[in-house]
Amino acid sequence: MNCLLVNTYDTRGGAARAAYRLHTGLRGIGVESNMLVQVKYSQDPCVVGPGGKLARSVGRLRSCLDRLPLQVYRRRKGIWGLSWLPGKTLDRIHRLNPDVVHLHWIGDGFLPVADLARLNRPVVWTLHDSWAFTGGCHIPYECTGYRDSCRACSLLGSVCREGIPHWVWSRKNRHWQGLNLTVVAPSRWLAGCAGVSSLFKDVRVEVIPNGLDLGLFSPAGKGSAREALGLPQDKKIILFGSVNSTTDPNKGFHFLREAAELLAKRGWAGKVELAVFGSSRPDSFPHLGLKTRFLGSINDDTRLVLLYSSADVLVAPSIQENLSSTVMEAMACGTPCVAFDIGGMADLIDHGHNGYLASPFQVEELAEGIEWVISDLNRRFILSEASVEKVRREFSLENMVHRYLSIYYDVLR
Repeated sequence: MNCLLVNTYDTRGGAARAAYRLHTGLRGIGVESNMLVQVKYSQDPCVVGPGGKLARSVGRLRSCLDRLPLQVYRRRKGIWGLSWLPGKTLDRIHRLNPDVVHLHWIGDGFLPVADLARLNRPVVWTLHDSWAFTGGCHIPYECTGYRDSCRACSLLGSVCREGIPHWVWSRKNRHWQGLNLTVVAPSRWLAGCAGVSSLFKDVRVEVIPNGLDLGLFSPAGKGSAREALGLPQDKKIILFGSVNSTTDPNKGFHFLREAAELLAKRGWAGKVELAVFGSSRPDSFPHLGLKTRFLGSINDDTRLVLLYSSADVLVAPSIQENLSSTVMEAMACGTPCVAFDIGGMADLIDHGHNGYLASPFQVEELAEGIEWVISDLNRRFILSEASVEKVRREFSLENMVHRYLSIYYDVLR
């Protein structure tokens, strides 16, 4: 068995981390796995990245060039990708000659739409967002245009029925007819969206949750974790973070800001500290009523484990989310999570048992959920134990690896 995992990055971002964990897990049980990326950060010799400085520069430039046609629209909501530029990714895949090609997040123009039809081998595609079945948006928010053919795009403020989104959808529809494709979604919610989409309604869709190395992601002592990170021992720590945590509107920092102001009014100002990772402190940052410290980007798993273990609660107020890596990692480290009941959050958080799910975008409920977790030490202990148990039962790396291996053998048969 020779499988090739394809992702734009190898270790940066939730999709990359999930793909890389699968890659290392497969190699750990003796499967010949390689990973092909557009931008390489790791030193793993089994990760194939750009060949030289020029190739690396071109790879980083592709994301800007790929979205260039969208400049005709005055408004653009969310992350977009058109994947229309020709490239050499297909040639590199053929040179590696895998038995199975396993696509993950191939945004930023990494693999052109037309090239998928020329892979000439079974394709497994794990969806980390909605791009594969839309007209170019990675996060469709409230739009359901992907169920038809992505006309009159509300995310671009366009009433044109033959605009760029429909052009992208049409190219996918034309080139992917008859593709030997199996789609995998990490969450039941995303599987449901893919299953009703016009592009994948007749494609096999499976649900396989992402998994964690539970030997690494496990609870560390709260006191020692805080000491190592320089966090106070005498306050409750509310944790929030992701890649571009405060600048990506989908991550919901604006909801957390309002919830923090409510908590301050309820008397938590001197008892709580908010810790934010994934972003540096903005130049003009308003006072939230709670002391806030910014920890910047954290790309080291060992440091992440300490950070999760140091917190009393993690808040993930995303607008749309597949299967949150941040929530899963925090739960594995014994930190209860509070989120809106959207996307795949319910696959992770059992409301009232291991965390709290607020009604979508109700800030008052979000604040109540945070307060519910941190106000009772015994309750928090019970939530913590249930969080660890949930991840160990349903989200182990071993389980994910063996389920994917079964898919690989199935598609080869």
